[in-house]
Amino acid sequence: MRVLVVDDEPALLESVRRGLAAGGWAVETAPDGEIGLEMAADGDFDVVVLGIMMPRRSGYEVVREMRRREIWTPVLMLTAKDGEYDEADAFDLGADDYLVKPFSFVVLEARLRALVRRGAPERPVSFVAGDLEVDPAAREVRRGGERIPVTAREYAVLEYLIRNRNQVVSKPQILRAVWDAAYDGDDNIVEVYVGYLRRKIDTPFGARAIETVRGQGYRLVDSEMAGAGG
Repeated sequence: MRVLVVDDEPALLESVRRGLAAGGWAVETAPDGEIGLEMAADGDFDVVVLGIMMPRRSGYEVVREMRRREIWTPVLMLTAKDGEYDEADAFDLGADDYLVKPFSFVVLEARLRALVRRGAPERPVSFVAGDLEVDPAAREVRRGGERIPVTAREYAVLEYLIRNRNQVVSKPQILRAVWDAAYDGDDNIVEVYVGYLRRKIDTPFGARAIETVRGQGYRLVDSEMAGAGG
């Protein structure tokens, strides 16, 4: 099994290389994110181990660029940063696992074996419907490549709709997914936010991606599929 290890700490890089090689892995290493990205793009690796805080390109930038180039090799990220937001960022950008330094070498090997067993299914980082793109990592919305500013709540509603694209979702479903569990107000708030979104992502572009399905809820469709919505 071939593994690429990318980290700017020479001692850690050599320690991981020796340990994995002793376990029968074919190991290649890279001392920074820029070199690591090009090796990941050119090499046929079973799994990639990435540090996060590195010169030239951070591990976050590397995994995001890998996924943008449709390089689906499983990625485990190593970091000295032990925080839930750092971990969430890693997963949102396309990482498959996350391990905090210092770590048990036994655990590292076990996690790498698990990633290799799982393989590398295609899993796009962004959600796309026609020319509408929602990027969870950057929390950005673009149509035809043009960035569209949205509020946090508008973004959350849109992400839920595009995750369930071409399916009808009800107001109660959107409320449960987007609003606080304690929210006990009128479910027409969903209608208000759908209206905000239409004015931003549809009307200026002559599109009708968000359909109203009368008596049932809303459906986000690919631009070329968009029909008469309410």
